[in-house]
Amino acid sequence: MRRSRAPRLALAAGLGSLLLVLFYFQSSLSPASEDLRSTWQGKAGRSPLQALYDSDQFEQSSLQAVHQQRREMLSNMCSRYTRKRRLLRPDDLRHLVVDDTHGLLYCYVPKVACTNWKRVMMVLTGQGKYQDPLEIPAHEAHVPSNLRTLSEYSVAEINARLRASLKFVFVREPLERLVSAYRNKFTLSYNTAFHKRYGTKIVRRHRPQPSQRALERGDDVRFEEFVYYLLDPRTQQEEPFNEHWERVHSLCHPCIIHYDVVGKYETLAEDAKYILQLVGADASVKFPASSKTTRTTDDMTAQFFQDISPFYQRRLFNLYKMDYLLFNYSIPSYLRLR
Repeated sequence: MRRSRAPRLALAAGLGSLLLVLFYFQSSLSPASEDLRSTWQGKAGRSPLQALYDSDQFEQSSLQAVHQQRREMLSNMCSRYTRKRRLLRPDDLRHLVVDDTHGLLYCYVPKVACTNWKRVMMVLTGQGKYQDPLEIPAHEAHVPSNLRTLSEYSVAEINARLRASLKFVFVREPLERLVSAYRNKFTLSYNTAFHKRYGTKIVRRHRPQPSQRALERGDDVRFEEFVYYLLDPRTQQEEPFNEHWERVHSLCHPCIIHYDVVGKYETLAEDAKYILQLVGADASVKFPASSKTTRTTDDMTAQFFQDISPFYQRRLFNLYKMDYLLFNYSIPSYLRLR
């Protein structure tokens, strides 16, 4: 088994707030980590991390190779493009969902099947309360009290879980994810909270001579106006991006936290099955099939960019460029960057 690459937490105090900085180094697990790991032994007596790095555990050698390549690509890109490690606050870890029953840390990314993954995590952590992920209403999956996140733990507990847990994240082609977020939050009539919170501001700032109705309701935001909003320097000066269009590297910090599995939306079913195998989940726990009728596709994304000028296409691509680099996505053919 490969020696674990464990994170170390260094603390710094400033202005009364606790800051965390994580470093990966070759080390044996701490006693606390060993205690955690001892509760995660599967049927073969292996923790999820042991199952992942033991080449004899599964027959899908080609799938193991794919995930090894993704880890190596991510590590290489982080080394190439990140010169300085930033400090992490506990609040930066609020997207990492904890499953102490199976030894999992899942960083959820909105618009990358996170509702279904949260449903699965509720089944895994529910101690028999839930049997089928699809029996859990979508809104229940997003109730904060139903799942614990890493930000809720003490520094020592955070450290132990980062050392001993299998950490995974799912990613998606960045601009396709962005269009999916736009369609979901700005074109569906029931998302009135987003219309009021973001739509009215977008209309006020980026639509010449808006109607009074649009200013009050914000329910008819055009995609090009959404793009202008994202690229407006005032947007991030005033507040962080909403999680639905925030970059994955800003939500999950993959150049600071070492992810053992990087799943992709494009290979969702097989990657989800692989993770459930690694944790020794009951055979009855199945990852829900995605809806192909409503999902945002590459062709649909291309249509949204037809009316976006090359100047703004380039600026938007640059905004999400790091996600393209870290997760090995190609520049979309529909973009006119020259």
